[in-house]
Order: sequence, then structure tokens, then C-alpha cells
Amino acid sequence: MPKEKGRSLVASNRKARHDYTIHDTWEAGIVLSGTEVKSLRAGHANLTDAFATVDDGEVWLRGAHIPEYSHGTWTNHTARRTRKLLLNRREIVKIEREMGPGGTTLIPLSLYFNDGYAKVELGLGTGKREYDKRHTLAEREGRREAERALAARNRRAR
Repeated sequence: MPKEKGRSLVASNRKARHDYTIHDTWEAGIVLSGTEVKSLRAGHANLTDAFATVDDGEVWLRGAHIPEYSHGTWTNHTARRTRKLLLNRREIVKIEREMGPGGTTLIPLSLYFNDGYAKVELGLGTGKREYDKRHTLAEREGRREAERALAARNRRAR
């Protein structure tokens, strides 16, 4: 069977970009059991309540929901188990250093297959206040309106 090429998205945490200001991102491998891989290939996963922690020099994904595989047997996995993430030692040290000051969180942004391997995109972010969220929405709306006005002006100029 030929090896998979490219990137196929399984799940994304869209709420994370709304609730946090993302400063830096990393791509990490993830340690999975067989039925978890099958469930992910079927497109089932949820990162809404997930977060990552660094414990004793290892990075762990907590709260990610990968449902049990429908055709699994007694060897099926637990849906919300803690999963180990695979990063280089330098990356883990950098993450620990940047998480030192209070208020920073390691958040999974997306879960995908890259050339056949399951990967998690992690983002280091600080929580947004309510007024920051409103400001971001107002900026986005202003940008959309400006683009619409430009498009309408270009249509009339033809």
C-alpha cells in the first residue's frame, strides 16, 4: 500500500484562537493505541476542552476526546485518557521556560495526519479578556467591510 502524502485535518480547536492570544506554535507527534488511530482516521476527535502540560520533562495532552472505535473489542481505548506528546528536548525546555510566568497555557490547536503520522499543533497562549475578544471581532469586521467596499468599487470601475 502506498504511503500517505500531505496533511489531512481531523479536528481543530477554533475556540482556542477566540479565547487565547497565541504567541508561538509547535508540531508534536502523539503516542496512540491502535483503536485511537482507527477512530482518528474515521475523522472522530474533539479538542474543545483539551490542554497540554509539562510534567518531569515530558509533555502530556489532557482532556482530548477521541471516541472509542465502533468496531473495537475489549482492547478499545478510554476516550479521554492522557496521551504523551513527542517533542525534542530543546523544544520542551523552551516551552517550560516560556510557560514559567503565570497566565500562559499550552493549548492544542489542531489534530491532523501529516504523511501518515498523527500530529498535534500546540500553541502557547495567554487568555483574552472579554474586551480583547470584542476588539478582535471589531477589527475583523472592519477589515471585512473595507474589503467589501473595495470589491464593490472595483466592480463599478469596470
